[in-house]
Amino acid sequence: MAYENIIYQVEEGVGTITFNRPKALNALNTALLEEFSQALDVVAADDDIRVLILTGAGDKAFVAGADISELATYNALTAKNFAQNGHAIFARLQALPIAVIAAVNGFALGGGTEIAIACDFIYASENAKFGQPEINLGLIPGFGGTQRLPRLIGANRAKELVFTGKMISAAEAEKIGLANKVVPPDQLMAEVMQTAREIASKGKVSLRAAKAAINHGLNTDLATGIHIEVEGFGMCYASSDAKEGTSAFLEKRKAAFKGNFAE
Repeated sequence: MAYENIIYQVEEGVGTITFNRPKALNALNTALLEEFSQALDVVAADDDIRVLILTGAGDKAFVAGADISELATYNALTAKNFAQNGHAIFARLQALPIAVIAAVNGFALGGGTEIAIACDFIYASENAKFGQPEINLGLIPGFGGTQRLPRLIGANRAKELVFTGKMISAAEAEKIGLANKVVPPDQLMAEVMQTAREIASKGKVSLRAAKAAINHGLNTDLATGIHIEVEGFGMCYASSDAKEGTSAFLEKRKAAFKGNFAE
């Protein structure tokens, strides 16, 4: 499939979606979101993909927010539809049964931060900037900034970012738990790819179970979360990977996970 606003690549079980509007700092518009949605469909249908990486084209921005020229044309109804569409796409991103890593290589503002926090975790370059500047436009975050962000960094820190609209550095993002790791710009993709390949070498079924247990458990009480974990632990034994992993350990060799969901 040919794309105009993103670049989609797959290598050794790792897919990469690159937001590709560098002249607009990869700002989100309707066309880019539609292509992103289509690419997520392709990723979800490809059983060989174990990890997905999101990043931005150029050296200035991951995603610098929504396209203001498009936002300026909205009324209350079209704005609501835009937000609902974005939420539907980001929900599908978060629900992917594979690991998703945000490689934030520059500005991640507004929708950029919101895409990044819908991923499983974030690696950032030293020149990355994060923020929810919608308040400066007389708006609020519309793609999850008031919901996912406080769940990730706590309500008080999220309120400060949303209420002030200020940007924070990659170092500050790492300090408050927004970013997992910060590296020099020229090392970002190599670092992300190293982690992606490590994850891709694990069992598909156990990775899916781990992600589901964490994501679903966070939204419930501890007792229910423990039940989810127990069910997921048991389901891992429906795959040949559990036998392979334990056998490899006892035989002191590297496991070769080949199990699938349909076993």
